[in-house]
Amino acid sequence: MTVRQVRLFGDPVLTMAADPVTDFDRSLRTLVRDLTETLRDQRGSGLAAPQIGVPLRVFVFDVDGVRGHLVNPALEFPSDEEQVGPEGCLSIPGLYYDTRRRLHAVGRGLDDHGRPAQVVGTAEVARCLQHETDHLDGVMFLERLDAATRRAAMRDIRTADWAAAAGRRVKVSPHPIRGLLR
Repeated sequence: MTVRQVRLFGDPVLTMAADPVTDFDRSLRTLVRDLTETLRDQRGSGLAAPQIGVPLRVFVFDVDGVRGHLVNPALEFPSDEEQVGPEGCLSIPGLYYDTRRRLHAVGRGLDDHGRPAQVVGTAEVARCLQHETDHLDGVMFLERLDAATRRAAMRDIRTADWAAAAGRRVKVSPHPIRGLLR
């Protein structure tokens, strides 16, 4: 197992849709182990393969005692109930913003051997499933924020030590961002 470098906001891989996994082989199992080890090292709740520069539809999670991984996941929502609460991202370290998500989610996909897998989540587990699946679609949680909060987040990112250290110059688009729930 290897701890991999987490890609930070501004890296193009974070805005591209990931490719479906087609080979359920040793390299996929190594990827899942590396994601798991990196997640533990970062003390996060979830980590998607694009966040370590691998454009494949795989993520791992460890939240509220529920841990595992999903390959080629799809989400279903058993109800329209919503939650609003703090959400952060390992690719935007140290910053958290209230984000609207569905309260209940069911993630269906495969495990690293190609067998069917399912995760049923409420509250934080549901939030994590949605957040990580968004990463696989090239969507960062900032796109789920209301306009005022998104502007505040972009200001915070521009002044974050990690952004300056990485030489990232963050610009704010004058155009509407896709993917907003509200």
